[in-house]
Amino acid sequence: MSAQGPASLVWKPEHLRLAIDAASVALWSWNVDTNRLTMDERAFSIWGLPWAEEVSFEELSERIHPADRGRVRAAFTATRSTSGPYETDFRILVGGDVRWISARGRGADQGMVDRVMFGIFLDVTGRKQAEEAHELLAGEMSHRVKNLLAIAAGLTHITSRSARTVHEMAADLTKRLTALGRAHDLVRPLPGQEGEAALLGDLLSVLLAPYDDVGDFSGRIRVAVPRMGVGEKTATVLAMVIHELATNSVKHGALSSDTGMLDVTGALDGQDVRVVWAESGGPVVGHTPEMRGFGSKMVARSVSDQLGGQLSYDWQASGLVVTLRMRLDRLAA
Repeated sequence: MSAQGPASLVWKPEHLRLAIDAASVALWSWNVDTNRLTMDERAFSIWGLPWAEEVSFEELSERIHPADRGRVRAAFTATRSTSGPYETDFRILVGGDVRWISARGRGADQGMVDRVMFGIFLDVTGRKQAEEAHELLAGEMSHRVKNLLAIAAGLTHITSRSARTVHEMAADLTKRLTALGRAHDLVRPLPGQEGEAALLGDLLSVLLAPYDDVGDFSGRIRVAVPRMGVGEKTATVLAMVIHELATNSVKHGALSSDTGMLDVTGALDGQDVRVVWAESGGPVVGHTPEMRGFGSKMVARSVSDQLGGQLSYDWQASGLVVTLRMRLDRLAA
């Protein structure tokens, strides 16, 4: 190695600051006796606080998310007795935003100077959001695969009621599964198709086509909605809603019964669009199920966040009635 190699490099304070800024690292020091912290400008910016020479731990704690506050206090107290490096991730509230912060340092008073411990803050909001999105996607895919298996079994049962021969049943089932594939694509739009609109009635008909019977049982699913267009984002959410409702109906509701009927109607209601899913002729509803499953929660959140609307469930003796309300100005999105 030459004399000018890394071994001879002298790190000057300005070099260290350049490295710290490049890594978006925020610095803090904690006086364990006064319980006050000194932080650099980046740290105050992360916490959404004006710069000051010192800030108390309690002042910072006020900005920690209530659900994380007790855990963070316990974690910082534990650092005094836990040896080695530590890392604590938690949420803070800055205005109306939620940020994820990672606090890192060394425990058991290692590296303490004059009763002062040192460490860093990192804003890891982007990483945490990506992790949450990945977990949501994994949960959604697992839920969807289970639903598709249940739907395939239900469609096989539906097809067997009208088919007269094995060959006819195989042909009808293939058509249903093909239609299910088309409907499933609407739940996950393909890249490059943003902004493409469809008619609400056509969209619902495509989504429900796999579940309608043929022959003597045809026409038990009826769709009657106003003529209006829907945008790509709205179509995706509606596909998720219909997919979830149809899955539950095939498992437990009207579409699981030979005599079951389904009416999907829609109307304008002021600044809202109201779509009603009404089942009848299915199994008797003995009790009111709790809509707390992953699919129900995911659909409710999508309807609220993306359509500015809500879903309401009415478990009538004749069958389930679901009312979907969504804002008219969101429909074309």
